[in-house]
Amino acid sequence: MSFDVHQLDMFVLVGSLVTLLAILAVRVSTKAGLPSLLMYLLMGVLLGESVLGIRFDDAALAHALGFGALALILAEGGLTTSWKDVRPAFGLGLMLATIGVVVSIGIVAVGAHYLLGLSWQLAFLLGAVTSPTDAAAVFSVLRVVPLPKRLTGVLESESGLNDAPTVVIVTLIASGAIGENHPVVVAGIVVGELLLGIVVGLLVGFGGAWLMRRAALPSAGLYPLAVMTLAFLAYGGSAWLHGSGFAAIYVAALVLGNADLPHRGATRSFAEGVAWLAQIGLFVMLGLLLSPGRIDLTTIGLALAAGLILTLLARPASVLVSTVVSRMTWRETAFVSWAGLRGAVPIVLTTIPLAEGVDGAEELFDLVFVMVVVYTLLTGPTLPWAARVLGVARPNDPRSLDLDVAPLEQIAADLIQLRIPRESRLHGVEVGELRLPMGSSVSLLIRDGKTLVPEGTTVLRARDVVLVVVPRHHREQVERRLELVSRKGRLAGWLR
Repeated sequence: MSFDVHQLDMFVLVGSLVTLLAILAVRVSTKAGLPSLLMYLLMGVLLGESVLGIRFDDAALAHALGFGALALILAEGGLTTSWKDVRPAFGLGLMLATIGVVVSIGIVAVGAHYLLGLSWQLAFLLGAVTSPTDAAAVFSVLRVVPLPKRLTGVLESESGLNDAPTVVIVTLIASGAIGENHPVVVAGIVVGELLLGIVVGLLVGFGGAWLMRRAALPSAGLYPLAVMTLAFLAYGGSAWLHGSGFAAIYVAALVLGNADLPHRGATRSFAEGVAWLAQIGLFVMLGLLLSPGRIDLTTIGLALAAGLILTLLARPASVLVSTVVSRMTWRETAFVSWAGLRGAVPIVLTTIPLAEGVDGAEELFDLVFVMVVVYTLLTGPTLPWAARVLGVARPNDPRSLDLDVAPLEQIAADLIQLRIPRESRLHGVEVGELRLPMGSSVSLLIRDGKTLVPEGTTVLRARDVVLVVVPRHHREQVERRLELVSRKGRLAGWLR
């Protein structure tokens, strides 16, 4: 096969233009309160054979690329999630990702079979592919909705973990293996793969953190690459052992993202950029895979009906069953039920039956595509309103500080860099009122592009960039102190 340089040039040109437009579309989608996936899906449809003529119908390739993109998105989610915030809600998130998924699959399957007339295989596939929430949609929308950390932790841990059991279930249904085995055997397979993935993720995460703390790399840019490589090592290792790669990569990234590693800010920024690129490529590709000509009123009607079953019956029931292990107020339960955001994950999962050649897989793909678009338009923009009406919004809570750490090897110290958010109560605090541990020093302020060497009476301002030199053994104490003052003000810690 000859190598056509002209085709490569056109690919680079079109790809660059699409990516640039997708990046600019983020601002529009953020202002509208919509997950950006809708913009990207529309771009893919416009580029497809029905409009601009680009033909893409390789379900197996879409399946492989989709799983790769989901792995990147989960890695970014793990790296940017605070374990301190997620830990109190992790049990409930795990219940939603396992028991909740099973409950949702059952309700949707029964409704789809008896009310919509789908075969049992397609009905269970519809329930399986639409039950998991989407990590990209959850991470992008909920980070601009001011919620208590417990609710954010529940939704983020659920979306990070529920892909793993769902992929196994969808694969078993599509291959017909689920009908050949006893339900107990199927449950054992799902639980076994999930647990193995978690174990591999923990081993790689803690082992990788130990290694990174002892490897003084010559360039700061190598740290993000090393962390992402370790996350994918967990994915590949778990998959090779027949465990869940998605569970492994999320858990490994969660451990690495919360470990005592240099250049955490740079690593998070790198992961976020890679995840955005993965989202853009994933959604545009899924839009290309759609043939709008196949969508008729019947498909739209089935999608709306299936969405009602999922949104009004299956999701609330799965949340109620899951809260047995961790009680929530009715307001919190109602919000979590409404905040079950679907995005690329259901569409990606439909590529499994497409690649397996299941009868009716194309119709299932079209139905799920329409369903995701319609109910993302319904739930995404209404989440801030729902949070206010249900009384779970926390508009005055300051965001967590974004701390970056660089090693100073010769003096066994670290340099902490932080930017003071507008809503932080660090604004107006004097440097001396921080009461940092002995040996720690606020060494430099950057304000309005100018540097300032602070004194004890220097007043911190919102949007200041602060550089703090701290002995390594005091670093965690300094970070906790800065977070505490940021939330509670200069008197934080006086009353115990």
